[in-house]
Amino acid sequence: MKKVIDYLQKKNLIFKSFTEIKPKEIGSRKKIECYVGVDLKGFYVLMLSLEKKSRVLSKEAEELMQLHQRIEKYIDSAIKKKYILIKAPLCSKAKALLLAQGWRVWHEV
Repeated sequence: MKKVIDYLQKKNLIFKSFTEIKPKEIGSRKKIECYVGVDLKGFYVLMLSLEKKSRVLSKEAEELMQLHQRIEKYIDSAIKKKYILIKAPLCSKAKALLLAQGWRVWHEV
């Protein structure tokens, strides 16, 4: 969690509260880190951190968007801003799909 918070501070994103949600809590078997925060304006923010060796394809991007919907139901509130930090090779179609759905994608190799 410290790595994610430090990365967000470099991007000048500050939150009132920032908590981790385990994927098992929302019925997912994915190896991903999920964080929900409240920004200074009071809006909910979702931060996903994905680190793996294989390529992230568009099918997995769709699964991440479904995960977003599950988290909204879990916290019982709408999430205004969605960020994803990907430390893996990223398919261009997957990135375009995430960007079209309003995600801010940070890709590190």
